[in-house]
Amino acid sequence: MLWGLRPMAYVKMAAVTALFLGGGPALVLYLQPTPEELFERYSPELKRKSLEERPRRLKEYQEFLDELKEFSKSDKPIWVLQEEAAKKKKKEALRQERRKIRQEARRRASMLQEQLEGQ
Repeated sequence: MLWGLRPMAYVKMAAVTALFLGGGPALVLYLQPTPEELFERYSPELKRKSLEERPRRLKEYQEFLDELKEFSKSDKPIWVLQEEAAKKKKKEALRQERRKIRQEARRRASMLQEQLEGQ
């Protein structure tokens, strides 16, 4: 006999192990609400807000996936490429902000010039 146990003890241990390995995840699946059930529990205001923001979130997620697909084509690690892309986006945002400021300054200068010429 193995380790001095009776064969029935092995059967009991196998049954308990199967119960824990199969029963635990099955219980979680049974108790865990589906996304639809969770959505139904939302307050009406939260449902409305969630539905309004859904297209934006889906668009952002799709852009993220497209970006990851592009990054996966490179030999560099993804986190390095993401960092480079973030720096690039930040530089572009700064460029756009500077461009806006210059345009606003030109607009104000032209308005001031028009006012001075009108007097």
